[in-house]
Amino acid sequence: MIERAEWRAIGTSAHLLTDGGDHAAARAAVVQVLADVDLAYSRFRPDSELSQIRAARGTTTTVSPLLGHAIEVALAAAARTDGAVDPTVGRAMRAIGYDADFAIVADRLAPVTIRFERVPGWQAIRYESWSRALHIPVGVELDLGSTGKALASDMAAAAALDVSGATGVLVSLGGDIATAGTPPEGGWRILAAEDSETPPDAEGEVVAIDGGALATSSITVRHWRTTSGATMHHLIDPRTGAPVVGPWRTVAVVAPTCVEANALATATIVMGEGGRSWLDATGAAARLVAMDGTIVRLGGWPDPASSAAA
Repeated sequence: MIERAEWRAIGTSAHLLTDGGDHAAARAAVVQVLADVDLAYSRFRPDSELSQIRAARGTTTTVSPLLGHAIEVALAAAARTDGAVDPTVGRAMRAIGYDADFAIVADRLAPVTIRFERVPGWQAIRYESWSRALHIPVGVELDLGSTGKALASDMAAAAALDVSGATGVLVSLGGDIATAGTPPEGGWRILAAEDSETPPDAEGEVVAIDGGALATSSITVRHWRTTSGATMHHLIDPRTGAPVVGPWRTVAVVAPTCVEANALATATIVMGEGGRSWLDATGAAARLVAMDGTIVRLGGWPDPASSAAA
């Protein structure tokens, strides 16, 4: 039997599905992973390890195993995507007004001054995995939000499966979905929605995955207006330091891990016109939604119209 739980954590919606086993134990494991993640690399908590490192940038610091792993994951994603997913966008994010939990940013009524900051580039970071020594130059600010949330989904799903005795587990954090164990009969059914807050039983296109992960990156949800009327969103183009301007508003990708799926989806939006061909070359199953609502399916992502005809 599938048991479900939903709550708010790390500034987004958290969903847990377990097939058999001890659901309460699975939820406790997910809650602990998210608490550890928040304390390690939250951008908005002044007591997080990442915030403490930001205050001490320019020096070399030995980081915790969890933060070290998150940094390794972020740097690997940057290398895989040719810098399209870049963890050094922290200053640029604050410069466009995303300097607090999104609920606070979206509700602001006071005037916001927007400026664009040059993104230093992920190669500016020096990290030694064997010693966990991290050096961040002055003027560089880390933001692990993109890969960090996907990593949290992967870790939470694995932890929930490990402690619960469940046959299979699914964890979703704001559209970053990871699975572990054996899927239920017919696979994990997932609504392909642009907004992660959409109820999973809402009308729309549904796909099933029998393992791995599915991540969705979109500019349609986390956006806000300045007092001048300009619309900002949270995906930064490292080439300009400004929010991405391009043909794609939402990209969903299936991959073996949520980290990989998220990196591919985010990079496709950031790359703009060249994103579709780059993603297609990876062979990943993907669903791209253009700014005008046109849907493009790649890598075997099923077309509901063709499935119905068949």
